[in-house]
This record gives sequence, C-alpha cells and structure tokens, in this order.
Amino acid sequence: MKYKTKPVEIEAVQWLATKQSFDEILAMGNMKWRGGDMGSDTFIIKTLEGEHIASKGDFIIKGLKGEFYPCKPDIFEMKYESLQEKDIDSLTNQ
Repeated sequence: MKYKTKPVEIEAVQWLATKQSFDEILAMGNMKWRGGDMGSDTFIIKTLEGEHIASKGDFIIKGLKGEFYPCKPDIFEMKYESLQEKDIDSLTNQ
C-alpha cells in the first residue's frame, strides 16, 4: 500500500550558528536542548525519539505536538515549501 503526507503547516528556522538564529529557534517554544562539542557549530535537541545533533545549516522544525527536531537542508527543501504572506492571507480569508 502507498501513503502520502497529509498537508500540515509547520514552523521552522534554519540554524546558522548565530545568536540571532538561535534566538529565533528558542522563540518558537520550549525546546529541550544542550550544547554540542566545544568550538563546534552544533547543539543537541532532545526529541521524542531521543537526542539528535543539530548542525549548522539544519532546519529546526517544531512538530505537530510541539516537539522539535533537526532536518537536513536537502530533505527540508524536498518536503516543505514556504508559505508567502499572500498564501497566508488567502488561507485566513476562506
């Protein structure tokens, strides 16, 4: 049997190893995390499946249950597309 993903909206921020990108990630909600290796551009996210390393360039996604997890940029680009302001306006005016 084949299945396809149901359309859902997610929040995501790309981790650029900057204070600004980390602040944007933290603004999405209560993410459980800890620092990565000293001097690296990584940190550890505690997900529903265990701990995962978030590397520079990864997208940090807030899931349907408020959980957080990292996603590699190539996978993110294949799976998600940006909702532009006009798209958001058309959804709210239905």
